[in-house]
Amino acid sequence: MRILLVEDDTMIGEAVLGLLRAERYAVDWVRDGEMADTALRSEHYDGVLLDLGLPRRDGIEVLKALRARGGRVPVLIATARDAIADRVAGLDAGAEDYVVKPFDTDELLARMRALVRRGEGHAAPTFSHRGVTLDPATHQATQDGRPVALSAREWAVLEPMLARPGVIFSRTQLEERMFSWKDEVSSNAVEVYIHGVRKKLGAELIQTVRGLGYMVPKA
Repeated sequence: MRILLVEDDTMIGEAVLGLLRAERYAVDWVRDGEMADTALRSEHYDGVLLDLGLPRRDGIEVLKALRARGGRVPVLIATARDAIADRVAGLDAGAEDYVVKPFDTDELLARMRALVRRGEGHAAPTFSHRGVTLDPATHQATQDGRPVALSAREWAVLEPMLARPGVIFSRTQLEERMFSWKDEVSSNAVEVYIHGVRKKLGAELIQTVRGLGYMVPKA
């Protein structure tokens, strides 16, 4: 899953960046409102962690512009503005959730997991299909109750397909969910990690749809 981190404070940004990457998210970090708006116009994200007090353009303005053009990516506001009026303004502008700085890291990660689940249309805390279960909170994968060790990239390529069985993902769409701007992406990266998943969980779990991409079948 790919996250846009919008935070102008270097110390906080570096800490949250490391925290999210440790949770197997691909993360792009921008430090002002204009860069955030540009990123949201040009890239696909599964979630946004948005500060409000940003240089060049306020976070509320970024959020309003995103929703005005039909952007549906779920947004978690993380800010030091703790007045009720500020929380109401953020939620009314289109945010799904709100956390006040300084925040507890476990709470932040739990809210981010819930945010991404809602974006995928799931309320349950785990993704399960065809005997395979992924638990984002513990990073555990199981098949028929048996633990299976997936690498971070194998997890990243499988998770969106397991969350939406029957939906075809192109190679580009999977790359967008797996890699951030700074990652080096080889031309066959998706194929390599899908091969790894198939070796561990069975060749039939991920189906190749010729000319279109890959999917986890519904049945």
